[in-house]
Amino acid sequence: MKKVKSRMDESILVCVYYGPNGERLIKRGAKIANMLDCPFYIVTVDPSPFDELDAEKTDYITKWKNLAEANNADEFIIKDNEKRPFAKVIGEVAREKHITQIVLGQTAQSRWEQIAKGSIINTLIREIPFIDLHIVSVARTLKEQGEMYEKGCRAYLVKEDENYLLSFKFSPHVEYEGIFFKEIGTDFNNGLFKFIKGTETIQVHVTEDIVNDKYTDLLNKDLDEKH
Repeated sequence: MKKVKSRMDESILVCVYYGPNGERLIKRGAKIANMLDCPFYIVTVDPSPFDELDAEKTDYITKWKNLAEANNADEFIIKDNEKRPFAKVIGEVAREKHITQIVLGQTAQSRWEQIAKGSIINTLIREIPFIDLHIVSVARTLKEQGEMYEKGCRAYLVKEDENYLLSFKFSPHVEYEGIFFKEIGTDFNNGLFKFIKGTETIQVHVTEDIVNDKYTDLLNKDLDEKH
């Protein structure tokens, strides 16, 4: 039986999406909820039906459910087959659960995306103006990878012909901005490049400055959506 919380005038909602930052967000929300001794909820939103999610996504959901239980969350909420905008869905959950504070990961929209599409944070503020937002930056370390990678540094991907090349200098030709984690013990730029798309954290593998071919379709699709 769950412990009755002493404060019901506060309520925490953590928004998670697939990627390595979810566990960090849940632990941050749990810490705030424990300090306030108030209700604590976790939500994930997916446009696909739950029974159509791939193995990687269902593994994340299983992990989040276990974390929710381990951190005494009041409920883990899955909003699947959801075609509405993210802010609308979160706003609905926030009102249903009487949420006063929301924890979510930092987005990495460019200034152009903010102008063209509007900031996700600003959209949330308009949707639920009387709720406090806690924005947690993307981790610059990959603890779950052990000692395989050096500390992350800011980097960029530039498209050249059919390839995406890693660069450490910003230029007008940059297509993606993110963080590069170099493999320890290599003289070449081999490792992981991590960037944000909406609320999703995406990782692609880099070998000698070039993104592996199997990720090209993903990057091209995202680029088409941006333009």
